[in-house]
Amino acid sequence: MAVKGVVFDVTKGKDFYGKDAGYNALVGRDCTRAVAKMSLDPEDLTHDTTGLTEEQLDSLESVFSGTYKAKYPIVGYTSRRILNPDGSPNDNFQPEDQPQFSIRDEF
Repeated sequence: MAVKGVVFDVTKGKDFYGKDAGYNALVGRDCTRAVAKMSLDPEDLTHDTTGLTEEQLDSLESVFSGTYKAKYPIVGYTSRRILNPDGSPNDNFQPEDQPQFSIRDEF
């Protein structure tokens, strides 16, 4: 699942995120808005933070840092994080400079 463009491996939280689990709707998408609103409403399962209150944005940051970054490994980034709005590469984005980034050898 992804929050704020950061993809987390939530495998160790399978009781929460696995098939038929309560938060399974969050898996496989950037659900930043849902995390900010503490919502599982299908319309909130998006990266879009337009119109969120300051309280919701503070909650998002708290859960992002205090739960996801603290508990689950970062395994990647969404295109919104690594590309500019026009689709060109974001030359300022360096995965190795991101907190908790580690390259896993999959081969």
